[in-house]
Amino acid sequence: MNIAKHWRKSNSPSSQKKPFYQRNLRLKSYLSTAILASLIGTYLDLLLVGAGLYFFPKRLFSEIFTINILFTICILPLCTFLIIFVLKRIHPLLRYFFLLICSLFAYIAEQTAEQLGLFIHSPDWQHEFSLIGYFLFLILIWRFYCWLEKGEREDYSKMR
Repeated sequence: MNIAKHWRKSNSPSSQKKPFYQRNLRLKSYLSTAILASLIGTYLDLLLVGAGLYFFPKRLFSEIFTINILFTICILPLCTFLIIFVLKRIHPLLRYFFLLICSLFAYIAEQTAEQLGLFIHSPDWQHEFSLIGYFLFLILIWRFYCWLEKGEREDYSKMR
């Protein structure tokens, strides 16, 4: 008994490659958001270190920079990529809960870095404000990413 198999491609529409512009929209939004996160982190550190609220005793190029550029140039953008990657894939109702969990993680990491001597706060520092600050920062970064994605999609649809 011979059974003929259906050829899958016979009923499917022709697969065309997406234009270069459309394929790179998401990457452009990710990079722009990571750069914004890095800039905000850098300027907040400069402002708060300048105000004497904390400082970084161990940092790269300590004779040049008063802030930890390794964190603001490498770690913060990488974390931004990862957080956006996860936020894009979870249910909208869970997104702000995830941001709160990330803020809590950053809050704990900040205190751990302080215990390791990488970060020193002034005696007036309130760690609870860090938790709120991280949460607001992450919301701002997420909303910026969403705004970029929406604008890029609208620009692309106008080009078609």
